[in-house]
Amino acid sequence: MKTEFKFSNLLGTVYRQGNLVFTPDGTCILSPVGNRVSCFDLVNNKSFTFSYEHRKNISRIALNPQATLLLSVDEDGKAILVNFIRRTVIYHFNFKDRANDISFSPDGKYISITTFRQIQLWRTPNYNEDREFAPFIRHRIYTGHHAEITALTWSRDSRFFLTTSKDLTARIYSLNSDDSAAATVLAGHRDVVIGAYFSSDQETIYTVSRDGALFTWKYQVPGFKEDDDVMDLEEERMRWTTVRRDYFRQDAKARCAAFHCGTNILVVGFSSGVFGIYELPDFNMVHTLSISQNDIDFVTINKTGEWLAFGASKLGQLLVWEWQSESYILKQQGHYDAINCLTYSPDGSKIITGADDGKIKVWDAISGFTIVTFTEHISAITAIEFSKRGNVLFSASLDGSIRAWDLIRYRNFRTFTAPERLQFSSLAVDPSGEVVCAGSLDDFDIHLWSVQTGQLLDRLSGHEGPISCLSFADDGGTLASASWDKTVRIWDIFGRHVSVEPFEQQADVLAIALRPDSKQVAVATLDGQISFWDVSMGRQVGIIDGRNDTSGGRYIEDRFTAKNSARSKSFRTLSYNSDGSCILAGGNSKYICLYDIDNEVLLRKYTISRNMSLEGTVDFLNSKNMTDAGPLQLVDDAGEASDLEDRIDKTLPGASRGDLSARKVKPAIRTAAIRFSPTGRAFAAASTEGLLIYSVDDEFYFDPFDLDVDVTPATTLAALHREHDYLKALVMSFRLNERYLIHQIYESIQIRDIPIVARRLPVAYLAQLLRFIASMMEDSPHLEFHLRWIDALLTSHGHFLKSRRIEYASDLRGIQKGVAKVQQELVRLSDENAYLLTYLLKEKESFDSYMYIVTN
Repeated sequence: MKTEFKFSNLLGTVYRQGNLVFTPDGTCILSPVGNRVSCFDLVNNKSFTFSYEHRKNISRIALNPQATLLLSVDEDGKAILVNFIRRTVIYHFNFKDRANDISFSPDGKYISITTFRQIQLWRTPNYNEDREFAPFIRHRIYTGHHAEITALTWSRDSRFFLTTSKDLTARIYSLNSDDSAAATVLAGHRDVVIGAYFSSDQETIYTVSRDGALFTWKYQVPGFKEDDDVMDLEEERMRWTTVRRDYFRQDAKARCAAFHCGTNILVVGFSSGVFGIYELPDFNMVHTLSISQNDIDFVTINKTGEWLAFGASKLGQLLVWEWQSESYILKQQGHYDAINCLTYSPDGSKIITGADDGKIKVWDAISGFTIVTFTEHISAITAIEFSKRGNVLFSASLDGSIRAWDLIRYRNFRTFTAPERLQFSSLAVDPSGEVVCAGSLDDFDIHLWSVQTGQLLDRLSGHEGPISCLSFADDGGTLASASWDKTVRIWDIFGRHVSVEPFEQQADVLAIALRPDSKQVAVATLDGQISFWDVSMGRQVGIIDGRNDTSGGRYIEDRFTAKNSARSKSFRTLSYNSDGSCILAGGNSKYICLYDIDNEVLLRKYTISRNMSLEGTVDFLNSKNMTDAGPLQLVDDAGEASDLEDRIDKTLPGASRGDLSARKVKPAIRTAAIRFSPTGRAFAAASTEGLLIYSVDDEFYFDPFDLDVDVTPATTLAALHREHDYLKALVMSFRLNERYLIHQIYESIQIRDIPIVARRLPVAYLAQLLRFIASMMEDSPHLEFHLRWIDALLTSHGHFLKSRRIEYASDLRGIQKGVAKVQQELVRLSDENAYLLTYLLKEKESFDSYMYIVTN
């Protein structure tokens, strides 16, 4: 078995806090998720998450205009510079203070970052002949504001920038000393200024404040009139003056704003979840829409001004709206509470998660997007299971119900309940999908229902403590149950008796897992051990002590070291791989352990997060953070805030989790569930940060012609005409990417050789060839030739295309469009020539009759 699993993607959350950034072409959007950054491709419908991690939650991200450098800054001001194309980390830097806003200048030469009351300008790291050991070079520090700066906006020519602050003013700064006379203060607002923007000609400035006021400023002489003498005006000093004041008239505070100078469109998000689109300078309201039940924290506009992106951290929403057609381009929402359980679909294409927010979400494993969300449960989801046959999903909840879901029609078709109200905490489904059973922490019985009738079939009694977990064997008749009474029992469901004696354990049982062949059961207990039992013989065959493997991490209020903490020294979830040779284990720790069962050794240990904003990720605490009042992180400093809404504490008394989006109270790191993919090439872990996907698949394909072949048009044509190596010539032409050369070689391949070339074609060039054929079918007369190529490619690579249908969706749509066009043209040509063919056939019959008469 391969053990080189690498971080692949992060699901379960799409936006946490901070800002959103469109790529310059407007097709992708970047979103900070905890201490990572996710990228959503809006055209190809897929997403990925960068593998690098910050030590704290990310507060701001920025992308340079060339889309080559990504800069992300965490809450402590520590920045990471990333090569956006290759997704590799270039440099680490520390700005030494929290960043309220960060952006690249439009020409890409400077980076601006606002820290409290200062604006720092740094030169963008670039390529030089000389090696740079310190690529971040500070240009200048700007001051002047008397309170915290909220936002910064550059002018289009990169000569000036605007800043807004909580001191109720906006300021203009110049980049060059020659333009220093343009620096001025724009005052007059009665609340915090959240945004200031230049018009396209930079003769007008718009400022937006939190109380819903929009001020329009122009650079002119105060009291200017059109009939004034221009010569007299030149003698007076021109300055920025307010020429217009407008108000949004919303019963809510303005939280964020964005302006597109090309279309003069202003977008404002309010605390009520409503956003408005206004056309400036006439202040015409274009559209208003409610998209959330909570504050809209950030809004941005892509370069063309067509798409608007909104982020709401309270519910973890990310929306991309096309305002002209009034349609959603992207509408995603992650779980806004802790994920408790997960499972894979039998084919491995979907991942289903359940959380404390009472929602069940179905995620596409390839694209990373949510397919559907079920909200019928009214309490936390504790367990979900798939039936081995068919597209039926079962879920257990603390609301006292077990629900069955049809994943073809996306509906709840059956609900199971017990005679008395119970909070179900565990679930197991018969592989045939006919029997479902559940356990509860409220009583000691196992409840069995018939899926077809929904009736309660039986209640299995025998345990003397609450049921912690259940698992069905693949043979369908064996059920394993674990309890806090320190026993594991094996039940013969259809024989209506206990097949063997209870397996006695040394501590409370927290998790069990049956091997795929149903001959062995793994048991995780509270003392940190994993024991393996032979099901048929009823004896223990192996044991793994994982207390030292999973131990690690201190809470900030702990008075003892991580080594002496019993909190993380046990496993809460187990999962066998497909062949049963290895087992994954996780718990209330930052580690996931992969064990070899036969040798009882640790193969690898995965660290799910290094985020210091979570409890349990730091091994050693800093003594300077300890005060007489307790840990410094737990001291409430919100009472010193200047804004009333910042001083109000909305958390419940005694709540230990707080507002997860705002991270007011540190959530604890944990792994609630682990599952191997049915293919065995990936596994998913439900953690505090979200749904982590680890995979052994590599995004880059092997290209045998990418080694040391001298690829030129001459050698490509030589491979075609002299060597008659069609595959080599075709691949070399793709590497050169010259259309005339690809066209020549493509049509030079003989029809009898098409299946051979298609079968041996490397998959790295499959998408490129499909796109080329789709473009050729638009105006090429060789219809049969193209159809033979399509048939050969789909026959040879059909399984690969099906497994990655999301990745190749746009290419296959092009092929389908070309085939449909050919079909329509043939049908039209046949209809037009139908009467002509009939006439010719009749004339042929008359001619044949005439020749018969003449000859006879």
